Amino acid sequence: MLRIASVAAALIVVSSALFAPGSVIAQERSADVAAVKAIVSSYVDARERRDATALAALFTEDADQLVSTGEWRRGRDAVVKGGLASSARSSGVRTIDVETVRFVSADVAVADGRYEIAAAAGAPARHMWTTFVMARHAGTWRISAIRNMRPSEP
Repeated sequence: MLRIASVAAALIVVSSALFAPGSVIAQERSADVAAVKAIVSSYVDARERRDATALAALFTEDADQLVSTGEWRRGRDAVVKGGLASSARSSGVRTIDVETVRFVSADVAVADGRYEIAAAAGAPARHMWTTFVMARHAGTWRISAIRNMRPSEP
């Protein structure tokens, strides 16, 4: 029993050292969080500029997007084409505020945030939630999936 307690205590000490603020693992995770948030920011920027090339570069080839209307865009080309068409239809400025980033594995992240399309031309602002699933390939984070949801009415 004493041996189990000693091993458990050692694991706690090692884990604390590895994941403590300032540790190598904590710094790497912090850099990954920043990279994931930067991809979301680049996505919003490319959508606002209506830049198909920049937008396509952010996605994996097999990416998909399920939007709040129920449309399911499958494949990078469909996601880019649909996103640009949506931007053309609703001219309000888009913002996404990433609130959480969770790592499912070392190379898969889930980023959740508030998504708003500001009011334009007399239309009310649209408030939604969005979830990005990102995968790291060859050291670079790419968007694998996006899910947009409109909150239910109270």
